[in-house]
Amino acid sequence: MSKQLDLNFKPAWWMRNRHVQTILPRAFRPRLKADVNFEHLTTPDDDFLELAWANNGNAHAPLVVVLHGLEGNINSFYAKGMLRALTRSGLDAVLMHFRNCSKDVNKQPRAYHSGETQDLSFLIKTLSERFPGRALFAVGFSLGGNVLAKYLGEKGQASRLAGAAVISAPYHLSSSCQVIRKSCFKLYQKYLLDRMKHSFTRKLDQIKNTIDISASELSQINDLWQFDDRVTAPLHGFKGAEDYYAQASSQPYLSLIETPTLLIHAEDDPMLSTQAIPLAKQTSPKVKLAVSSKGGHVGFIAGNNPLKPIYWLEKVVPEYIHSLIK
Repeated sequence: MSKQLDLNFKPAWWMRNRHVQTILPRAFRPRLKADVNFEHLTTPDDDFLELAWANNGNAHAPLVVVLHGLEGNINSFYAKGMLRALTRSGLDAVLMHFRNCSKDVNKQPRAYHSGETQDLSFLIKTLSERFPGRALFAVGFSLGGNVLAKYLGEKGQASRLAGAAVISAPYHLSSSCQVIRKSCFKLYQKYLLDRMKHSFTRKLDQIKNTIDISASELSQINDLWQFDDRVTAPLHGFKGAEDYYAQASSQPYLSLIETPTLLIHAEDDPMLSTQAIPLAKQTSPKVKLAVSSKGGHVGFIAGNNPLKPIYWLEKVVPEYIHSLIK
């Protein structure tokens, strides 16, 4: 790794509060558009993954797969910002929409969850076969980061990736759920639940033979744990919320990672528990930790000028990837 790579995050003096770091970046770029082309990739179970390909990527450079967070998509501020940063650094990039997060409703009853790695595995295999001469990398945010970390641990030396970066991942799902349920006067829970309920309302006809829940019952859920216990867990074969959290958490897989991986995390993350902070003793020698005291959840805004915020993630992630390219 290059000695010039600086992994020390210093928050902007005007954004030292963890909630400000988490919430305000969503309002910084109202005019930033995602310059992408869409592709529907058919999956082995006769469904599809919607891919958003960066239009300005270098088709001869290494390719970076970007994974969004819970109920995110290509229009999430961090996703479109990262795609732009990657392509501006000379790389190519594509975002994978998790099932039920794309414009069109997926065909199969199942959707996605924090530990579902089959679609990511299929995509990476497909890309490696489509572009046999190009190195593949991946970047995952929040839930997408947990999926990526779990995938890396599951695959070991067979990940097909030359490197990865995981940002603000809920490595310990059960305790992090409890934090979201209470944090910031339950604002985060309401924001996520509203999006999840809206998203699953589109699939009620498809899931009615898998789980017994009506539109009225879905609309009345006002607790994240209850949603996972009533919807996420039974829809994907788990016994309940806690069984889902235990099996989907990526923390046990961090020691099994054989791909050079950068874990970026803030100790003051208001949406994750202290149990989710990655520790050196939990990780393999292939893992590099960048744990800062400040940063919020997928925030990491630096700079001295409030009119010109510095998106530190969009600087350090491309630099890290380039440091791995031989």
